Amino acid sequence: MDITKIEAAAQRLEGHARVTPLLSSPFLDKIAGRRVLVKAECLQHTGSFKYRGARSALSALPDAQRARGVIAFSSGNHAQGVALAARAFGVSAVIIMPSDAPRLKIDNTRALGAEVILYDRASENRDAIGATLSQKRGLTLIKPFDDPDVIAGQGTCGLEIAAQAATRGVTHAEVIVCCGGGGLTSGIALALQAKAPDMQVRPAEPENYDDVARSLASGRIERNATASGGLCDAIVTQQPGDLTFPIMKRLCGPGLVVSESEAQKAMAQAFSRLKLVAEPGGAVALAAALYHPDAFEADTVIVTISGGNVDRAVFTAALERFGEG
Repeated sequence: MDITKIEAAAQRLEGHARVTPLLSSPFLDKIAGRRVLVKAECLQHTGSFKYRGARSALSALPDAQRARGVIAFSSGNHAQGVALAARAFGVSAVIIMPSDAPRLKIDNTRALGAEVILYDRASENRDAIGATLSQKRGLTLIKPFDDPDVIAGQGTCGLEIAAQAATRGVTHAEVIVCCGGGGLTSGIALALQAKAPDMQVRPAEPENYDDVARSLASGRIERNATASGGLCDAIVTQQPGDLTFPIMKRLCGPGLVVSESEAQKAMAQAFSRLKLVAEPGGAVALAAALYHPDAFEADTVIVTISGGNVDRAVFTAALERFGEG
C-alpha cells in the first residue's frame, strides 16, 4: 500500500464521493484549549466515510466479476456504502447484518436495494452464512476494512484533509480518527505520510473496545473480549486488521480511549456548534479532542466525525442528557 493506490482510488471516486467540509467553531476551540478542525464525513453519501472504500473496491473489480454481484458483512455503515455503490453499478448486493444492528441502518440498507440477511450474533456464524451464499451465487466479498482497495478509498479522506488544512495554513497537527478495524485510520495515515508528513494520526476508540490502542501499546494484535455491544456499535470490532495494523503500527501515535458519556457529550456539541448529526462511534475522535486535552501536544487537532447514522432515540438521549454542555 502506498500513495499511488490512494491517488488511483481518488480518480475512480471523483464525481461520485463527496468532498466533505473541514469545519471549525470557536466554542469547540475553547473547550479543547486549542484549534479544532472537524472533517465531517457524516455528510458523505450514506452518512459515513464507508462509501469511499465501498465504491473504491467495487470500481476496482473486473467488469465480469462485479456483474456477478457482491456480498458484505456489516452492522450498518459499510452495508449502506456497499449497497449504494452496487446500485450505482447496477449489480446485486447481499449484506449479512446482525439482527441487533440499529434499525435505521437495516432499513436504509434495504432501501438502497440490497438484500439483507439478518443473523443472531450469539448463535449463528456469519462467515458460514456468507461462504455458503458466495459459493452458491458467485458473489465477491467486499471486506469492511482489511482490503487494499477499501483502505485506498478511505485514504482519499486523508488527501482531502491535507489539501483543506493547507488552505488554512495548517501543516502540523494531530489527526484523530474514529477507529474500528483501522481502514479509515490506516488510509488517512498513508495519505498524510505522503502529503502532510508533519501531521500524526491518532486512533480513537470507546472504552472496553480499545483493541487498537492496546495493540499499538504492545506492538502486536490484541483482541477485544467481545465483538459487539456498547453504544459505539459502528466502530466495535474484534481486533485490528492484518493489513491495517502494520500500517497503524508504523505511522500512528498512541491510541486514545473515551467513555460512552464523553461520546454522547461530543454528539451534543457537534449538533449545537456545527449543526452536525454524529452517531456515538462517529463522535469518539471529537470526544478525545474536547475531553482529553492533556493527550495532545500540537496547537491544532483535526478530528473525523466518521458517521451520522444514529437512531432517533439514541440521538435524542444524548441531546437531552448533555444539551449544549
